[in-house]
Amino acid sequence: MHVSGEAMTSELTFSGEEWRGFFAPYTDIVLVANNDEVDAEELASTFPETTLFIFFNKVYKVLRAPFRRPALLACRSGTMGANVVHRREVADVLGYFDPASFLGVVNVAIMATERFSPTEAFGGVPVRHLHLGQMILGYYPKDKFPTTGFGLCMWLQSLDLPAQVHLAGFSSKRSERWKVFDVHDWTFEQVLLRLLSREGKFRIIGGAPENPYLSIATHFPQFSTTDIALTADEVLSERMLGLSSIVDRLMSVTKVLRFFDNSFRRIRPKTRKQKFLSKSQTDAPPPSP
Repeated sequence: MHVSGEAMTSELTFSGEEWRGFFAPYTDIVLVANNDEVDAEELASTFPETTLFIFFNKVYKVLRAPFRRPALLACRSGTMGANVVHRREVADVLGYFDPASFLGVVNVAIMATERFSPTEAFGGVPVRHLHLGQMILGYYPKDKFPTTGFGLCMWLQSLDLPAQVHLAGFSSKRSERWKVFDVHDWTFEQVLLRLLSREGKFRIIGGAPENPYLSIATHFPQFSTTDIALTADEVLSERMLGLSSIVDRLMSVTKVLRFFDNSFRRIRPKTRKQKFLSKSQTDAPPPSP
């Protein structure tokens, strides 16, 4: 699949050709997910000097000291602008980069409701806007939101760069410290990323796990790939039903806890984002008759 690398136009937006020129000096581009399994220092020591590292949002999840290699920070937007801006985390996250090698912020939006933040909100560092909605939303599951990392992966492969793109920590697994959000379709993203990596579009650091079912047809030729796939679906379905029954029991056991949690949420003051959304709905013009 090849999609256009052009982004939506604004004074802070590069064209696809300008982005290709920006990435031209680099032989390798490493996208670093916020994952406990990522060792940023090891990555920095592994890749050559002609490598660009791209980090995401809350970089304190993976960085412990200022990062001194060429780097970009991808900051996802929400309804109130870039998340690190409305959470007042700009100074915190930028403090993890060496100003001498930091190349700036890419403010990323994907959904139609996501708004860019102005340049001055990012503390004076270079800022570019990148809207990926037109490129991704046509094939992404309609009831979910693409992750920023997935969006940048799809965009970089669409630019058809000579640089090798590497993915670090793109496992979609919840860690003991950081959760994964249900608003994203992690299964869909993992399927597509693995397919593209096996096609050579990306290199998944640590390697994408080999599909063990591929060897069944080799060792047991009497079974077709269709037989194997249908049987695997059957077993997976049974295991999911078993998991559902366990979840049902957990819901019963935690009923009292959920009652107190819901009661607390009702009396807790609204967040700034909730107040903003409530005001936006109040100020919206009435629908036309």
